[in-house]
Amino acid sequence: MITKEENELLCRVEGEAPMGQLMRRHWTPVCLIEEVSEPDGAPVKARVFGEDLVVFRDTDGRVGVMDEYCPHRRASLVYGRNEEGGLRCLYHGWKMDVEGNVLEMVSEPTSSCMAEKVKHKAYPSKEWGGMVWAYMGPAESVPEFTPPPWAPTEETRVSIAKVLLPCNWAQVLEGAIDSAHSSSLHSSDMVPARVNGAKATSSLWLRPSTDKAPRLQVQRGSYGFRYAAIRRPIHQAQTHDYVRSTVFVAPATALIPPNNLYNVANVNVPMDDTNTAFYFIAWGHPAQTPETESWRKFLRQTVGVDLDPYYRPLRNTENRFWQDRQAMKAGNFTGISGFPNQDVAMWLTMGPIADRTHDRLGASDLAIVEFRKQMLDAVKAFQAGSDAIGTGANMIAPNVCAFQAVVPKTDDWRTFDVSYVWADGQVRPELEPSYSIRA
Repeated sequence: MITKEENELLCRVEGEAPMGQLMRRHWTPVCLIEEVSEPDGAPVKARVFGEDLVVFRDTDGRVGVMDEYCPHRRASLVYGRNEEGGLRCLYHGWKMDVEGNVLEMVSEPTSSCMAEKVKHKAYPSKEWGGMVWAYMGPAESVPEFTPPPWAPTEETRVSIAKVLLPCNWAQVLEGAIDSAHSSSLHSSDMVPARVNGAKATSSLWLRPSTDKAPRLQVQRGSYGFRYAAIRRPIHQAQTHDYVRSTVFVAPATALIPPNNLYNVANVNVPMDDTNTAFYFIAWGHPAQTPETESWRKFLRQTVGVDLDPYYRPLRNTENRFWQDRQAMKAGNFTGISGFPNQDVAMWLTMGPIADRTHDRLGASDLAIVEFRKQMLDAVKAFQAGSDAIGTGANMIAPNVCAFQAVVPKTDDWRTFDVSYVWADGQVRPELEPSYSIRA
C-alpha cells in the first residue's frame, strides 16, 4: 500500500509535476509516423504531459512537433495550412517552420521586424520504429536519440496498435508488467497447451502451463528492473520450471515475454494526468512478425472497427466493453474479445487515477510493488538533483530482454542464456545470436 501523497507523486505528470519532469528527460513518442506520412498533409493533434501539440510533415518531408497554439493569438494550428515549408495559421496567416521559426507575418507591415523577435515553441523530433519521437526536456541539453530495445535497427519489423485511453499512465503500465493476471484475465486467449514453450497461432497464444499462481522474483537495474514469473509446466513439472521474464524499462515501457515467432512490448505515454496513449507492439524478423494491419486485427484494435478515427476505443464502460455473457456461459472467461480490450476494461474501471491506498497486495504483486517503489525512489532522487532514471550511462543495455522458457529447476533465470526472438538461422542485428544476462 502507498499513501495518497505517494500516489499523487507517482501519477501526476502535468506542468511542473516531478514525474512529468523526469519523463521529459527521455525521448517520448508523440504519434505514429503513418499519421503524418504525407508531405504538406493534414496536421495531427497530439497531447503529451498535459501539453497540446501539433505534428506535421513539411514540403521537404521534415517532421515538426510544436505547441498547438499559434504564438500570435493562440488559435489552434491543427486547422492550419501546411504548405511551402511551414504551417500557416488560418487566423492571421502567421507561418512557422518545423523548428518554430516564424517565416511570415502577413498581417504585419512589410517593414516590420517582428518575425525576427518571435520564436514558436518547437521540440527536436526523430522518426524511428514507426513513431514520431520528441524530446520535451531542457532545450540546452538534448540527448542523442537511442533506438528503443523494441526497435534495435531499421530492418526490424515493428507493428503497432495505438489506443487512447481515459485513465492514468501508471495503472496501464502496472497492467503491462503484471504477469500473474494473464492466467485468469487472458485465459481464453493465452491458452494452456501441451507445447514446449509459448507458441503463437493466428488466433491464440499457447503456453505450456496451467499454473495460475506464479512465484515472482525481481532483479533491479539502473534502467528499471526485470522479473521472473515462475510457473509449474505441464510437462516435466518435477524437474523443470516455466519461466516468463518481463522487463520494465523506466519510465513507461514494458518488454513482454515473447512467443516463438516475435517479440512483444508496450509503451505508455502520459497524455496528461488522466489520459494515456497506449502503444502495443509486435517486433522482430520481417518473416515472422505480423504486419501492422494483421496485428491490429488480431488485437481487435482496428480503426473504424474497434476504434474511432482518433484511436479512441468504441468499447467503453457505457456499453460494457461489448461483453458477451452468452460467450461466458459457453466457456469464454471474460466475454470480451481481444486480450488488450480485456486489460482496458480493468484499467478503465479503476477510475481516471486508481486510488492505490485501498490496494491489498499479495505475493503475486511483487512486480507492482517494485515498480511503485522504484519509481517513487527515482522521482525523489530526481527532485534532489540526480539524473532521471534510465538516462545516460544508466540506459538499458542491449543484452537485456524479455524471455520465456521451460528450464531445469537447477538453472537460475538471472543467468539463463537468452536473446530476443529472431528467425532461425538469421543473425540478430547488432547482437550476437546468443548472450548471457548476468547481474
